[in-house]
Amino acid sequence: MGLGDNLMATGMARGAKERGETIAFGDGQRLIWDHNSETIFLNNPNIARPGHDLSRARWINFYKGNRLYNVQDHARERWVWNMEFRATPGEMFLEPDELKFAKRYGAGFVLIEPNVPDKLTGPNKLWPLDRYQRLGEWLKRDGYEVVQFEYPGIRRALRGVRMLQVKGFRQALSVLRNARLVICCEGGLHHGAAAMGRPAVVLFGGFVPPQVTGYDTHENIAVGEACGRYMPCDHCRAAMDAISLDEVYARARKLLC
Repeated sequence: MGLGDNLMATGMARGAKERGETIAFGDGQRLIWDHNSETIFLNNPNIARPGHDLSRARWINFYKGNRLYNVQDHARERWVWNMEFRATPGEMFLEPDELKFAKRYGAGFVLIEPNVPDKLTGPNKLWPLDRYQRLGEWLKRDGYEVVQFEYPGIRRALRGVRMLQVKGFRQALSVLRNARLVICCEGGLHHGAAAMGRPAVVLFGGFVPPQVTGYDTHENIAVGEACGRYMPCDHCRAAMDAISLDEVYARARKLLC
C-alpha cells in the first residue's frame, strides 16, 4: 500500500481503542504491512502491531492486493472502482519533536503541491505547472502566503513562494497541519490533509472518482468518467488539462472565505 492507502486504513481503525478493540490489517491469519505502514501507523493505539496478541483483534482485510476500493483489470491495465466504498478521514499521532519542527514555519499559509509521486499513475495526475504558478500568484495578490514543500528529488518548483524543507511524510504532515488550505492532486497528500483536518482543493481529473477516495470537507474537482487506467493515459491527461485555472481558484477562494 502507498501512504494514502495506509492513511485510509487509519480511518477504518478510528475509535477502535475507545470501543475496547484493536484492528488488525491482514488476511485474518497474519498482519500484512508494507514499507509505509510503520510511518503512518506509528503511535496509533487503534491498530495491532507485529508481535501483539491478535486473538481478540478485529480483522480488516485491507492490504496490498486487497484494497477494497478497487479490483485490478489486468487485461485493460486499469482499476475497476468499488463505488460502494467511502473513505473515512484517517488520523496521525505525531510526536512532540514533529510538532515542534512544524512551528518553525508558522501557520495560516496556503500550501500548493504541484508534484506527483514517481510511479506509473503519476502522469495521469499532473496539472500543468504554469497553472499552479498562476494560481499561486493570484492567491498572493489576494494577500495569502503561498508555500510549497521542498525535499530531495523535487521536480516541479513554483517561483516566488516560500519553500518549506521537510524530510519525510510525517514531517510534511506536521507542517501541513498548520496550513489554512491545501491544493494538490488526489493522492497521499490529500489523504493527509483529511487526516489533519485541513480543507483542500483536490484535483481528481479522470483517474479515480472522488466519491470513492475523496472527502466531503474538500473541494474535489473531477472531469468525466474515472477510467482507472494505471498506465500513462491520454484520457487522464486530457481530463487534468480540462480543469481550468479559474475553477481551481474559485474553489480555493470558497474555502478561504
